[in-house]
Amino acid sequence: MSGNPITIRVLGPEDAFVLDRVKEGVFDNPIDPSRAWSFLATRVNVLAVALDGADVIGYAYGTTMLRVDKPTAFYVDEISVHPDYRKQGIGKKLLRRIEAEARDRGCESLWLATEGDNAEARGLYDALEGTVLEGVAVYDWPLD
Repeated sequence: MSGNPITIRVLGPEDAFVLDRVKEGVFDNPIDPSRAWSFLATRVNVLAVALDGADVIGYAYGTTMLRVDKPTAFYVDEISVHPDYRKQGIGKKLLRRIEAEARDRGCESLWLATEGDNAEARGLYDALEGTVLEGVAVYDWPLD
């Protein structure tokens, strides 16, 4: 940690360069510049980053879910804060910023999923007064 105040910023396509300075271990994989620009270039996606100076030390991102039979919702796909910066309220600030962006896009709800044994994430979501949905199964398969 540098002692700089941590700032939260929502990125647009013109800000893709910010992702050139990501602290190792924040994202699961290296940033692909063309995927990053494409993600940022659409109004339905949101990427909020936590910055220590110019270094990305955390992020939250997701997408607006337009539906034909239900109100518009926002799905938060990932939230991560570098281990050196955890337990400082950064995850909470990131999620609150995502909530504000979702409201701005006309979303009426926000949802996410996490592993049942991820105590740290569940603690954050409980502190933000999220509702746990029991009996939900999550499926995943590749589209080769």
